[in-house]
Amino acid sequence: MSTCSADLAAYLTGAGNATGAASLICSQFDSVSNQFIDTGYAIDSTYLLFSAYLVFAMQLGFAMLCAGSVRAKNTMNIMLTNVLDACAGALFYYLFGFAFAFGTPSNAFIGKQFFGLKKLPETGFDYPFFLYQWAFAIAAAGITSGSIAERTQFVAYLIYSAFLTGFVYPVVSHWFWAADGWAGAARGLNHSVLFKSGVIDFAGSGVVHMVGGVAGLWGALIEGPRIGRFDHVGRSVALRGHSASLVVLGTFLLWFGWYGFNPGSFNIIDKSYGPSGSINGQWSAVGRTAVTTTLAGSVAGLTTLFGKRLQTGHWNVIDVCNGLLGGFAAITSGCSVVDPWAAIICGFVSAWVLIGGNALAAKLKFDDPLEATQLHGGCGAWGIIFTALFAREKYVNQVFPGRPGRPYGLFMGGGGRLLGAHIVAILAIIAWVSATMAPLFLLLHKLGLLRISAEEELAGMDTTRHGGAAYVYTDEDPGKRDGFMLRSAQGRVEPGESTPTQV
Repeated sequence: MSTCSADLAAYLTGAGNATGAASLICSQFDSVSNQFIDTGYAIDSTYLLFSAYLVFAMQLGFAMLCAGSVRAKNTMNIMLTNVLDACAGALFYYLFGFAFAFGTPSNAFIGKQFFGLKKLPETGFDYPFFLYQWAFAIAAAGITSGSIAERTQFVAYLIYSAFLTGFVYPVVSHWFWAADGWAGAARGLNHSVLFKSGVIDFAGSGVVHMVGGVAGLWGALIEGPRIGRFDHVGRSVALRGHSASLVVLGTFLLWFGWYGFNPGSFNIIDKSYGPSGSINGQWSAVGRTAVTTTLAGSVAGLTTLFGKRLQTGHWNVIDVCNGLLGGFAAITSGCSVVDPWAAIICGFVSAWVLIGGNALAAKLKFDDPLEATQLHGGCGAWGIIFTALFAREKYVNQVFPGRPGRPYGLFMGGGGRLLGAHIVAILAIIAWVSATMAPLFLLLHKLGLLRISAEEELAGMDTTRHGGAAYVYTDEDPGKRDGFMLRSAQGRVEPGESTPTQV
């Protein structure tokens, strides 16, 4: 500043040059303006990175939820698959997935740039954006692993996880989220949009949850139910998970991560919707999105609590956790374009979608240990429909600007075009995932690579495939004879066993 003052003084004293003074002043303003632009980029990048970290933390939530929902003898197996989803997903999304999803310029079906992150960074496609999208991709793979838990060979996890994150999921995300995808509401202004509205799947009720749920549906159908899930006359037998504590812990971690999943999908936060200096900006929309997410999940949890109480006579925490997650999966599509009161309706209906889906699954003898197909597939589909009914015009135009007269929610006076687009989206996702994942699971089944043997399933995969039980209690000092001692170091005891398993 002192240098600027000295330079300006030279122009204003004596035979000062007014033109030179003006030029100097403008250059200083330009410099300050560029610094503000740099600061805006820094704020937005930090916001997106922090959101990516939150979404990645959901993997820990998935791991805890899955571990608590399976029997103790399969804990190590399901935990390893969750680690695998992140590791394999990172490699294959880096090599292929990101390019198929967002590689622009491309065509309306699939991307074709940025393989191995080549040409990054560039405007609109920096490393924080890749990291955020990778966290979404592995979430879809984690959903599928829950559907086929407790009976699937480890090599099958490796193959399907790589295929899902490297190809199947990226194609769907290209359709709805890329600037040149055929169905997205944010499609470039030089392209027409589906039914003049495009599909508003803001954070992925369809792109993430339906993809994972439909993939899990085919895996579970082709594998068949777990041994003992239905008795000899076809009645449903509960094979309960071994730890409600882990289920609750996982649910709260997922809830926490959802604040990166939904609000973070704005990608940027430093954007004004109105006059400078007002509260009318993307920062307010981010807050509203967090509120709608919270309300939908909370109402779904409460509705499930009382709904299952009427059905079974019990207050079941596991059911409440699943209901809560179903509400989150449903609101994910329209979280940014609906009012908080509408989110309450979303959560209420999603609970009954989940309860009805579970009843139908039992009737059809469909076995999904984590209810992932019903929860993510069913509630995700409801979320797509819900958005088409309750999207508010003002919010739609703020989040997806540039197309005056864009259709919005049917019940909000916006006509039926958005609903039509969303029905097409649901059918397209089901068709694509079925056409890709069903043949893969069938091929693995034919090659004998999908399901483990009956003997291994009864014994548990931890001991037969992973070197020992997840919960092991041994005497660390077998020579010590005084004081409290655990069982012999030669025994390994799982919770619920009356005698140690010899190794």
